[in-house]
Amino acid sequence: MTTRGDATTTWSPSEPVDLRRTLRPLGRGSLDPTMRWDGSAVWRVITTPDGTATVHLRVVASTVEATAWGDGAEWAIAGVPELLGDGDDTEGFDVSGNEFLREAQRRLGGLRLLRTNRVFEAMMPAILEQKVTGKEARRSWRELIARHGEPAPGPAPDGMRACPTPAVWRMIPSWEWHAAGVDPQRSRTALAAASVASGLERTLTLGRGGEELAARLRSVRGVGVWTAAETTQRSHGDPDAVSVGDYHLPALVGWALVGRPVDDDGMLELLEPWRGHRQRVMRIIEHSGFAKPRFGPRMTIQDHRRH
Repeated sequence: MTTRGDATTTWSPSEPVDLRRTLRPLGRGSLDPTMRWDGSAVWRVITTPDGTATVHLRVVASTVEATAWGDGAEWAIAGVPELLGDGDDTEGFDVSGNEFLREAQRRLGGLRLLRTNRVFEAMMPAILEQKVTGKEARRSWRELIARHGEPAPGPAPDGMRACPTPAVWRMIPSWEWHAAGVDPQRSRTALAAASVASGLERTLTLGRGGEELAARLRSVRGVGVWTAAETTQRSHGDPDAVSVGDYHLPALVGWALVGRPVDDDGMLELLEPWRGHRQRVMRIIEHSGFAKPRFGPRMTIQDHRRH
């Protein structure tokens, strides 16, 4: 149950929205302090331009009920439609010629491409995920948020906190990055992003994707193609951003579409018929339940705290 919030809205989307499928890219594991599922409803804690906000979302019949608390409540509520895919343009997207994608899309009703309109907040977890396992990155994210994130306003579940502001990230001492398992290269990249956070937010005026947007994000030292794509998929709702350099995605796309593993170049070739919607294709594959065969080496978990 939720209590009366500082801001509320009831939004009727033009197409059905599945909260779990749409918001899945935002969660960093079941213990993520910034996001918590409560049955079919979800709690999120965000840092808005106006301050911290806790948001509770649930779908009732064909409408989305949203309640928010905190200084950023009004901003958060205003962003609910875009967060849940309003403005996600599927014009020109056609999978009728591919049996796997056609069937998967048919079963994945309510899957929309989200847009958070918070660039720095999307980039920070992506930086922590660079060249490490998901388990390592989720632990680092969880520990840093728990130590430095602002407590969630309102009746959020215990332990929920917001992503720290850029100023707070810049004040984290080197030994705390180390204790959280973050190596010097990633911590330097995080600090570089924090130092230009206001410029990152200005890229929201560039639309949902494109080369100029990607180049602006890659101008941050340590941010490459993969990190920029992982960021714009979430912050801008980029339907075409491809996570080139991902450890798992090329093989997953290859096995799903042609029944064999491929490398990054092979993945791009397979996705080319859907240029403009390549992230959408990857999301469909990821949500389809398809699993590539399990064999070959696994990425080794590193413990940077002892280095």
